[in-house]
Amino acid sequence: MGSKTRSWWGWGNVEDAVTGAERAEITRRTAEMLPGADLTVHEAPPIESFEVRASRVQAPPALASIASADVRDRLAHSHGQAFRDVVRALLGRLPHVPDLVVRPTSEGQVVDLLDWCSDADIAAIPFGGGSSVVGGVEPRVGDAYAGVVSLDMGAMDQVLEIDRTSRAALVQAGVLGPHLEDQLRPQGYSLRFFPQSFEFSTLGGWLATRAGGHYATNLTRIDDLTESLRVVTPSGVLESRRLPGSGAGPSPDRMFLGSEGALGVITQAWVRLQDRPRWRAGASVGFADHNAGVRAVRALSQSGLNPANCRLLDPMEAFINAAAPTAVLVLGFESADHPVNASMERALDLCRDHGGSLAEEPRYADTAEQDARTGAADTWRNSFLRMPYQRDALAAQGMIVETFETACTWDRFDTLHAAVDAAAQDAMRQVGAEGVVTCRFTHVYPDGPAPYFGVYAAGKWGRTVEQWDEIKQAVSEALISCGATITHHHAVGRDHRPWYDRQRPNLFAAVLQAGKTVLDPAGILNPGVVIDPSGSSRDAHGPRACNAPGR
Repeated sequence: MGSKTRSWWGWGNVEDAVTGAERAEITRRTAEMLPGADLTVHEAPPIESFEVRASRVQAPPALASIASADVRDRLAHSHGQAFRDVVRALLGRLPHVPDLVVRPTSEGQVVDLLDWCSDADIAAIPFGGGSSVVGGVEPRVGDAYAGVVSLDMGAMDQVLEIDRTSRAALVQAGVLGPHLEDQLRPQGYSLRFFPQSFEFSTLGGWLATRAGGHYATNLTRIDDLTESLRVVTPSGVLESRRLPGSGAGPSPDRMFLGSEGALGVITQAWVRLQDRPRWRAGASVGFADHNAGVRAVRALSQSGLNPANCRLLDPMEAFINAAAPTAVLVLGFESADHPVNASMERALDLCRDHGGSLAEEPRYADTAEQDARTGAADTWRNSFLRMPYQRDALAAQGMIVETFETACTWDRFDTLHAAVDAAAQDAMRQVGAEGVVTCRFTHVYPDGPAPYFGVYAAGKWGRTVEQWDEIKQAVSEALISCGATITHHHAVGRDHRPWYDRQRPNLFAAVLQAGKTVLDPAGILNPGVVIDPSGSSRDAHGPRACNAPGR
């Protein structure tokens, strides 16, 4: 990764972008699915074409060496990686650009930065890998601040200590996923946390957004892997006690997990490690009836088998991303302690009980180097890793390609699925974008699934952001109305605020407001994310995403 160049406008590395035969193939498949789509390729504008105002603030001498006013740097920190971010960059529309990018190398510099911002009335936007898809790192804070800085934590990226007895590690928050695993691997450990953004997201970002990893059951969320946190706030530094569990009142960690930098800046954390797995099993199970596949997954989630992968793709998702003719369950088990053959065989029995069938026998591996993925699962994984790059390529061809996710209890899923599909289809018709809606399960719990929906629609170049905003608003209303959550693992940011404000109890909002007043009295930390600055007349939201109604 060291020799590659990060894209300033889109996902990942410039060298890994979709080109040549890969672009030709996805263009062909898209044209077959949506024959009326205009798939003309539009290139990103040159950096020099953006009119970026001069920085309104200058870093104090103590921070000058770690501050950057470079235009390319500022533009790269002006947005996240949602569809709307990518398209706005392609259209040359990036109106919210930070005045400075500051990269602290120590906790002391984080303290100094927050002191300066509080005294000078400068908004500070914590920034990890920049992979937010909900406006969480966008400096969309209105004009009531003297300036805005992007607080890039990437220079604080070391594993500081490993406690082998307790199997835990003290890690700085700015470490990217691959660099974290590279530091743990020689010791035989893994955090075992692999979101799709793994290569371009940080531990601090995972913690601040309550992220979900790749694994489908058991330790699925970063919450489960957090032992303690150390957080810098404008009012001081706090650190929770390392404990395997505690009944001593509300957990301080829980206050900052998911706070998205609005209450403090997470600088380091003790995290629970896993031994690197040795035994693996993988299988792909086909279901002619998607509803039968849903019932099979529910049985699996309530069986206590805890598969590492239990990803159900509906027929359209399976066709687009796994080249499969029916709904497909991508199933996997792994262990560092024992063979998993028996678990796989029992899981396959449950699938057969619900009409599942195997196109090929399951694969087993008993060394860390072996791969246990089967045909459809391997096709899915390759597509999964390339999805963000392919999304960017199709976005540049006028397609609306975006996802939204949620979670609900099992008894609500059928109603939710139908409501979301109807809302998305109706919204696409209203905005004149012919398309399809797909669904897959990313995580499953004994009491409910986390459905992840995809929209593939032929948009009108120059209007695809507005078209998507209308679709997003419609499906978000459906999610909240059906009793689901506005987000399972993509966080709240600025884009989900209108629906998060309706999901959370009003008294809890008041508690959060009081907490922000104590921790961030000047209201400079990521204004508009999760909770507004207390008693402030500032328009922290800026323009409402998705043209959503106010609270």
